[in-house]
Amino acid sequence: MMKQQEIIESLPLHLRPFVTTQRYGDYTPQDQAAWRFIMKHLVSQLTHTAHPAYLQGLAKTGITLDRIPAIEEMNECLRELGWQAVVVDGFIPPAIFMEFQALKVLVIALEMRSAKNLFYTPAPDIVHESAGHAPFIVDTDYAEFLQRFGEVGMKAVATKADLEQYEAVRQLSILKESPDATEVQIAEAESALMGLYRRDDAPSEAALLTRLHWWTVEYGLVGSPEDYKIFGAGILSSLGESCRCLDDEAVRKIPLTVNAINTPYDITTEQPQLFVTQSCKHLTQVLEDFAASMCFMKGGAESIKKAIQAESLCTAQYDSGLQVSGKFKQVLCDAVGNAIYLRTEGATQIAYQDTELSGHGVETHATGFGSPVGRLKGLNKCLSRYSVDELKTLGIRVGSNVTLEYLSGITVNGVLRDIFRCDQHNLLLSFEGCSVNDLNGTALFSPEWGTYDLAVGSTITSVYGGVADREKLQLFEPVTRSQTIKTTQDEGLMNAYGVVDQLRSSRKKIAAGELPDVVEKALRNHADEWLIRTELLDVVNSELHSAFEMQLHDIADRRPEAATGINMALKAASH
Repeated sequence: MMKQQEIIESLPLHLRPFVTTQRYGDYTPQDQAAWRFIMKHLVSQLTHTAHPAYLQGLAKTGITLDRIPAIEEMNECLRELGWQAVVVDGFIPPAIFMEFQALKVLVIALEMRSAKNLFYTPAPDIVHESAGHAPFIVDTDYAEFLQRFGEVGMKAVATKADLEQYEAVRQLSILKESPDATEVQIAEAESALMGLYRRDDAPSEAALLTRLHWWTVEYGLVGSPEDYKIFGAGILSSLGESCRCLDDEAVRKIPLTVNAINTPYDITTEQPQLFVTQSCKHLTQVLEDFAASMCFMKGGAESIKKAIQAESLCTAQYDSGLQVSGKFKQVLCDAVGNAIYLRTEGATQIAYQDTELSGHGVETHATGFGSPVGRLKGLNKCLSRYSVDELKTLGIRVGSNVTLEYLSGITVNGVLRDIFRCDQHNLLLSFEGCSVNDLNGTALFSPEWGTYDLAVGSTITSVYGGVADREKLQLFEPVTRSQTIKTTQDEGLMNAYGVVDQLRSSRKKIAAGELPDVVEKALRNHADEWLIRTELLDVVNSELHSAFEMQLHDIADRRPEAATGINMALKAASH
């Protein structure tokens, strides 16, 4: 069996800080009871309404109804499917989540939702991530779609506002699950998040792709609007939504097209409409429709302009393969809209094939980078494709004064000090005493500014969110947070849950007077603890069964927020 640490060590270095380890003993007996309650009722509800792959997938991915899954056991099963899983503690940045998915790694939230949040959890939890997402990996078409979504998602251009929303959502989820958070703190965090949501910003590529993810991976249906099955993880892991979504009057069913990106969603309310895909292959077709509109597929000046508007780290790739990663500040264009010069500000990385060029990291380009884009006058191919000997015949040789005249009118003049080549391509020319001027004579670079590094390439073929070499330039610094699994619950109550679980395993029916003292004491001290009483329904004789039913009815009357769960348990116990 592959250990958690071995899997972590197999990951790219920059992803490892986002991963933690599952300490299985930290889950309490109450956590296990909550898992059993949710899974028992989910599977009962979903037997005939979920896509057939769901029930098969639970077993094939190491997920049982009786206990919270152990990540190492899940990985034994997932390995057979070409996937693996890691655990994380709460929300991680969307781009990082997508990168894991592109690597065929499922991200499983460590936390088990608390008993008070059985029907809704404000933070990612192990029910949603394992029992919701993992089962459909057994469907090859779906698994390929999920991986491709990760590849596309990690390229999406995210704005500064997107990053602010992520931090706000993450902070709110931490507060809502924290036993020490005050109502004022939660209200302030909610207000801050709502303020970001209300901003009238045009949605970014990343935001639009998140909508597509929501209406497919999280809240998707498959079939036709008249005859459908559930496959979205958000529905599969929700006792409430998995029932409500079947109400065709309350929830409209719309055939899935790429137009789904025009429909925003609210995670705090039930969804008024859902989208129905014809098949898992259809999912991939819709994804590719959207991908074709993205900057990483289109490139060009318009894509650079989107990167400038985003105010976030992005990468522009030349047709030579050279990659420039940084915060883009300017793009100059010719009369027909072609990019002729681009500029970043602040720390910038120069790379090729996702590997930073030696000596061209953020230390060298700490204040930004600027370079022409385009063809040179009189040359019939991109400068990157000439051999060193061919360059010499053109007067481009190391140690000589070189003048490069672009078709755009930009002129570069200086002493050539170095040519950086890779795979028989010229990628970067370094000059001393260099002047760079546009058609009007405006200085784009002056000799007194130091060494000038000129990127070689005639067009920008791709622009995407994030950086080229993620090992050398970190997109996100992992944020430390306290462990989300809580171990501060009442010890006597936890012991009672454990004893009840042992009684369940023994299959012996307990009569009046035979309940262990630890259980009797917990019931006296926790008159409103309804979950342990639903567990006892499975282990007591008919006389005690009736007594606990009465107690549960009383709790439901006193605590309306618990009534749904109690009624669900009583209905199941009556069959």
